[in-house]
Amino acid sequence: MNVPFLDLRAAYLELKGELDEAVLRVLDSGWYILGREVEAFEEEYAAYVGAGHCVGVANGLDALILALRAMGIGPGQEVIVPSNTYIATWLAVSYVGATPVPVEPDEKTYTLDPSRIEAALTERTRAILPVHLYGLPADMDPILEIARKHRLWVLEDGAQSQGARYKGERIGHHGDAVAWSFYPGKNLGALGDAGAVTTDNPELAERIRVLRNYGSRVKYVNEVQGVNSRLDPIHAAALRVKLKYLDLWNARRQQIAGYYLEALEGTGLTLPYPPEWAEHVWHIFAVLHPERDLLQQHLQQQGIGTLIHYPIPPHLQAAYRELGYGEGAFPISERIHRQELSLPMGPHLTQEQAERVVEAVRNFALSARGAGFR
Repeated sequence: MNVPFLDLRAAYLELKGELDEAVLRVLDSGWYILGREVEAFEEEYAAYVGAGHCVGVANGLDALILALRAMGIGPGQEVIVPSNTYIATWLAVSYVGATPVPVEPDEKTYTLDPSRIEAALTERTRAILPVHLYGLPADMDPILEIARKHRLWVLEDGAQSQGARYKGERIGHHGDAVAWSFYPGKNLGALGDAGAVTTDNPELAERIRVLRNYGSRVKYVNEVQGVNSRLDPIHAAALRVKLKYLDLWNARRQQIAGYYLEALEGTGLTLPYPPEWAEHVWHIFAVLHPERDLLQQHLQQQGIGTLIHYPIPPHLQAAYRELGYGEGAFPISERIHRQELSLPMGPHLTQEQAERVVEAVRNFALSARGAGFR
């Protein structure tokens, strides 16, 4: 039995009738830029996450960039970022001319460790950018407390956490703004690249609306130097359909994760740690193993798809060589990136497929013990 890492076609087939109808509705409307379809999704998603405003943009990276620009962050300033994250979090800071200042993660949750933030602050720090990684919210209360104390913005990267809850409330409005990606593989995925920013701050929302549309509120009247980063109505229509099923699909992910957590005990894997204060939505089921590459090779030979999130930490990427961080600068992140492997996870993964994954991991654990490593 082959087990794909994520089956996007199955997601389409489950909702084929509704998705086809939504796309055809947009095509038939003759309105292909912004308009009522985008506005409807913005209203529905804002209501879903409990935010006052939602602004649809072209992708998740633009969501981060435009939110930072709307906050007035730019050259000569610094933004606290996790050392353990996808590079897009750092790229957004660099794109506005600011400097990303990495802080190590908590060793259990892999998200930004609030206890390490204040040591990294300088007079140039303007914002903290926590990432809700793998579908698990960062610990927001202490982060917000630090931000209030030092008068800093808080921009959350929610790209992997649609539907997740922190202390009973959905991610989407805890900080000053939340940037979202609706890349097709996300828990709430469009039919291509798409993104949004949610916020309770009406002035921030309006600045992002202007920036995303060439810096214009009125056609051909440009107030600031904006960009072209608008959520496509076809993607908005598809997202409106999928939003209705997001909680159901997240529940399926949670069921599979619960099975993995129980069945993979004793296999030598470091399993995810979901704290009591968070509702994890399992965008990724990330495990650690000291022989990660051998484990991945074994699973591949068994027809089981896996991915590594992520093979190289941002501070060791060639793109950030100028910051001068070498091997060993962020040892917690480096260990995670050396050992992380993402097992198959998604709302269309069957119980039989999950059992096949567990069987293959257990067989690897037996052979690993026989070879003298754990």
